[in-house]
Amino acid sequence: MIETIITHPGGAHKDDFLACAVLLTLAPVPILRRDPTEQDLDDPSVAVVDVGHQHAPDQHNFDHHQLPRDHVPTCALSLVLQHLGIYESAREFCSWLEVAEWFDCRGPADTAEWLGIDRELVGRLNSPLDITLIRRFANGTEHKPGEPVWEVMRMIGQDLVDYVTNLKERLAFVAEHAEVWAFDGFKALYLPRTESLPEDASAGMGYHVAKLGMEGEIRALVYPDSRGEGYGLRRFQDDPAMEFTRLDEETDVHFTHARGFIAKTSSDEVERLKALLQLAYVSA
Repeated sequence: MIETIITHPGGAHKDDFLACAVLLTLAPVPILRRDPTEQDLDDPSVAVVDVGHQHAPDQHNFDHHQLPRDHVPTCALSLVLQHLGIYESAREFCSWLEVAEWFDCRGPADTAEWLGIDRELVGRLNSPLDITLIRRFANGTEHKPGEPVWEVMRMIGQDLVDYVTNLKERLAFVAEHAEVWAFDGFKALYLPRTESLPEDASAGMGYHVAKLGMEGEIRALVYPDSRGEGYGLRRFQDDPAMEFTRLDEETDVHFTHARGFIAKTSSDEVERLKALLQLAYVSA
């Protein structure tokens, strides 16, 4: 039903950029950066984002500025994700989302205080990706299919939606197939290679550890290598008790990171994988 997306002119922010990006997954349509008219707000074929002082999802109006001052931090992206029915999953699986909500609704000072960090540190989290993409988006009055900014926005929106919706499937797969290995002094979570292995299945292993309530016991993850036939071995929560540079001289280990947090082995034998973990274990 959406034929056009409208968002406010002038400076752009992460929430309106991402809200428009997610809407492009529903309708790959032009984005206009101007103030909406009453006709725009009444027309469900026009999605109005982060402007218009209306939250009316049936009309595809997604503004949050009319919400009370003490309302729980809610931005335009929050409203669009709610409309897609994936907001709760996004909050669970995307740790950056709540920060984005706070930053847009409360500003950098309150967000820094909420995070328990110095205000000056907030600016250091920006990168050329944030600055350039949002500035290029803000500088245009219209973004259309085929243009670089529009195409990148659509990719970002699609990846975000795919990540949130597909992660549930990966979590179910991990819950069904993963095994906890117990060693003297530590435990590891192992995900075997199967014929029906989902893409990037290892992405759900950390969430599975949390669901098991074993964050303080699991020190390593073992999972099928997405680039080869062997397995990856990785610290869980960057636990220094696992030091994978100790595997440098093992003939079936073809990669260890200099910082010691990950290794890759060509072996797929369970007993050998367990032996490698034991060699990498330093102490609690």
